[in-house]
Amino acid sequence: MNLANKLTMIRVFLVPVFIVLMIIDSFWANIFALLVFIAASITDYYDGVIARKNNIITTFGIFLDPLADKLLVTSAFVSFVGIYTLNIPAWMVICIISREFIITGLRSIAASRNIIIPASMAGKVKTTSQMIAIITILVILVVNATLTKFFFITPYELMEAAGWQHFIGLILIHAPYWLMLIATIFTLYSGISYLVTHKNIFLDQK
Repeated sequence: MNLANKLTMIRVFLVPVFIVLMIIDSFWANIFALLVFIAASITDYYDGVIARKNNIITTFGIFLDPLADKLLVTSAFVSFVGIYTLNIPAWMVICIISREFIITGLRSIAASRNIIIPASMAGKVKTTSQMIAIITILVILVVNATLTKFFFITPYELMEAAGWQHFIGLILIHAPYWLMLIATIFTLYSGISYLVTHKNIFLDQK
């Protein structure tokens, strides 16, 4: 197994670790969840760099790399729904996951016909918006846990205060929802863009 595939395997193994940490949802668990997600994201970047630099393209890597990415991102979004303080509705995550299933199916149909669907700009924006949303929300969880553990105050209590504390409370409470909404919009747009661009494949036309 080459180095790029080893990094991909590391990312896969980090997914259950991340899920357990999110379930625990404590001060230290939130910190380690953030670090684990960042570490997994770094492996995603470098396995691609190494594969391109050494021109290493394997069937194993083609299959596992996008699967590892989807497992990591999906585990984060589903975990967020279970944390009530984030106020993230399930419908957003359902839309994101549905898009991934549909586009994966489209790529599978294309691959069966020896057609490669390259990543589009909309797809790259989608991925960027999702990563920004996840990392920022994880940081917010760490901040919330820090406030509770060391300052004995919650974001809701901050929001009820005056001045800058009220503003900070508003951000901590409402930012996760709006970050997820933006990521959901970009995700749906990229999915629709793929379907429209490659509608001939989807409609079984030449």
